[in-house]
Order: sequence, then structure tokens, then C-alpha cells
Amino acid sequence: MNFLPNPKLLFLSFFVSSITVLSQDFDALQYRTVGPVRGGRVTTVTGVAMQPNTFYLGASGGGVWKSEDYGTTWNNVSDGFFDTPSIGAIQVAENDPNIVYVGTGSDGLRSNVISGKGVYKSIDAGKTWEHIGLKNVGQIGAVEIDPMNSNIVWVAAIGNAFKSNPERGVYKTADGGKTWEKVLFVSDNVGFSDIELLPGNPNVIYAAAWKGERKPWTIISGGPAAEGGIYKSVNGGKDWMKLENGLPKDTIGKIDLAVSHANSSILYAVIEAPQGEQGLYKSVDQGKSFEHVSDDKRLVNRPFKCTLVVP
Repeated sequence: MNFLPNPKLLFLSFFVSSITVLSQDFDALQYRTVGPVRGGRVTTVTGVAMQPNTFYLGASGGGVWKSEDYGTTWNNVSDGFFDTPSIGAIQVAENDPNIVYVGTGSDGLRSNVISGKGVYKSIDAGKTWEHIGLKNVGQIGAVEIDPMNSNIVWVAAIGNAFKSNPERGVYKTADGGKTWEKVLFVSDNVGFSDIELLPGNPNVIYAAAWKGERKPWTIISGGPAAEGGIYKSVNGGKDWMKLENGLPKDTIGKIDLAVSHANSSILYAVIEAPQGEQGLYKSVDQGKSFEHVSDDKRLVNRPFKCTLVVP
């Protein structure tokens, strides 16, 4: 005789098993290194949306590495193509995993940082690379690709690590890197450490300005709020507004941004600022106002090098 399962019992079994999974003790899990064993300090990592087994990483002095087996093995893909081994940002086009853009120049302004040499592009998933400009912008903090058009790319240029330079700013290309337009500029002393596009509407852009420069005897990281902070464009970079409501008023340093993909109204910012003002800020209205939600100093420990927020 065949018995059909009771739907109520099936639901109860599924519910109990789900609760068990969701409430398990994650302390039992352990991290493991996924390499590579050589290459230097890792400065940027990105995955490939259409290929969950594939990852790229950039090193402070070891170039670009690629794994196609979930990090089990890594191969350097930039040697012989790049004029510098210092990597600041890597992005893969969401609509074509063969298209990869790399911004050179680590964004951590250490005293021994290696200079950037512009932007490189691959159209064959890292097998070959072409230099596509911005050679003199210095260190690059972020690269973002329009998810609907991989020819539209944004670059946040921090600038020359060791001196002021007019090439600092936010750049945009609409033709895959053949030409570039500087769409946001503050001064020769102020660059940009990060860019974020609004999920679902890439015409809305956030950019984080940073006055950063390395001297042999010190580091300049931050300045008056008028020289740093968060900017927003709602028309693809044609116009920009400064976001200030709820953010530090006097001194502001390096900033890292993240927009929630679950709720694009939510914007996070980790901000280097004086004691009591440093830490994590949150906006629930796309930057119209911010709330200071944590002043934990560990969030901005060595901020010129280790400032990061992930939504």
C-alpha cells in the first residue's frame, strides 16, 4: 500500500529544519586562507556574478591574480601587460564576464606605496590586457561599471601619493575607455577614494572626496570638511551636490561607501574624523540625512589604509 505524505507534517519538518540551520552556532566554523601564497598584501577582491567559481584579486605589489576554482588555485594574469604591480580596484561587467577593468595604484597611502599607471581593460577574461588611459591620475580608489552598459565606467582618482596634482577627481568614460571626461574635481590636493552606483539606477552616483598625501615624515589624511566629504549626482555625473546633513562638520578624512542592494535608500559610510565623530554613518533616504550609528575606533584603525564598509 502506498501512503501519501501529510502536507502538514512536511511543512512542520521543513520549518524545524530551517530553524535549526538558521540558529546554528557559527563559532564552529573556521576561516581558511585561499591564497595566493605569493603576491603581497591584497588590496581588492571581486567575484564574477555569472561565474560563482571565479574571482580576481589585486595586490599592493603583486599585480592581478585570478582563480577559477573558488580560490583553491590562483594564477597571475597581469605580468607582462601592466606597467605597475600596484592595484587599486577591479571590476567585472555584470552583463559580460569577459570584460574586466582594473585601476592601478593601491588606495592605501603607505610610505612605500607603488605608484599607479592608469586603467587597464581585458575583453577576454584576463588573458590579455590593454592600457586605456588615465596614466597620470596616481592611485585609484574605485572603479564602477554601469550594469546595463559595460562601456560606461567610473573611476575615483585619489591622485599622486607624494604630491598634489591636477589629475585628481572623478572620471567617466562612455566608450569603453577610448576617451575619458573628468566630471568632478575639488582641487589639486583633493582626490576621490570611492564611488558607488545606485542599484537599479546607475545615473545616481555617490563619490567620496579625500585630501590625502604621503610625506617622508608624515601622512596628510583629511582636512576641512569643505575639502572632503560625500558628493551625489542624479543625472549621470552632469551635476553634483554635496551631502552634509548629519556628517562631520569640521574635519573629515578618508571615506568608504556602500549602498544596500536590499534597499537602495540605505547608504553607509565609514568616515575618518576626530574622536567621537569617526566611525559608521547611515542614511535611509539616499543621503539627504545621516545618522552616526557607531564611533568604534576599530572601524577606522589606520584609516588611510584600512577603511572599508560592505553592505
